Amino acid sequence: MPEAKIGIMGGSGLYKMEGMTEVEEVKIATPFGEPSDAIILGKLEGARVAFLPRHGKGHRINPGELPAKANIYALKSLGVERIISVNAVGSLKEEIKPLDLVIPDQLIDCTQGRDNTFFTNGIVGHISFAEPFCPVLSQLLSESATKARARVHKGGIYLAMEGPQFSTKAESQLYRSWGACIVGMTVLPEAKLAREAEMCYASLAVVTDYDCWHPGYESVTTDMILTNLEKGVDTAKQILKLAIPSMPQERDCVCAAALENAIVTAPKYIPDKTKKDLALLIGKYLGEKENVS
Repeated sequence: MPEAKIGIMGGSGLYKMEGMTEVEEVKIATPFGEPSDAIILGKLEGARVAFLPRHGKGHRINPGELPAKANIYALKSLGVERIISVNAVGSLKEEIKPLDLVIPDQLIDCTQGRDNTFFTNGIVGHISFAEPFCPVLSQLLSESATKARARVHKGGIYLAMEGPQFSTKAESQLYRSWGACIVGMTVLPEAKLAREAEMCYASLAVVTDYDCWHPGYESVTTDMILTNLEKGVDTAKQILKLAIPSMPQERDCVCAAALENAIVTAPKYIPDKTKKDLALLIGKYLGEKENVS
């Protein structure tokens, strides 16, 4: 099967990447169902890249229904080590304006009932998630955004809400009181699952609006988001084309060995089906856990 070490998760407004060569579509079956769509493999700026439109072609899957486990597993099966996630978000701070870009470094999870772990069905694992985004990949995106002369904010809290409805004014003000900088409906559970799969994950967030808290702006509408997205996504594509050829060959971040001490279930107690389903993620660690009681 063809491989790529870099994955791009396209959010609202980003459904394809111009400039890719040697393009082919790959459909992948996973133990967790089908991904959002076929994965587009090709070369971009000299590097092998796997592109997955998060909401599917035609934007037919809403945020709460995304097959996140299948998406992450499928990219992992192609050899992807780093995922750049492009996300449409609303701003919760005056200084973060529509059409700005944000590279968040923290998360608040306000989603409800999303399937956010691979460790079920007879296996328990506890990853460290204090730093939810890969610091190395985030730094690279920040530097690339600066080179692209984009207005970018490095760091900040991404609040992930369930959706698909937009925030109420009360919710928007509550999120602001918590110190959140941007609000969106994706990133989670992707970031958690990527860490469990020992993949680097960083967000390139495109600001489309001021949510609904700002008294000087009309409440967020789909038309407003799509209009600003068209402009913001063009900038995001420029940043991706600068970041991709600058990826370091080796990974020395916490993401690369996130499962090293995370699995607490002794292999003899893990059901065979679970071992098989998760072999891509945990196979290399099972032999090291034989003496766990």
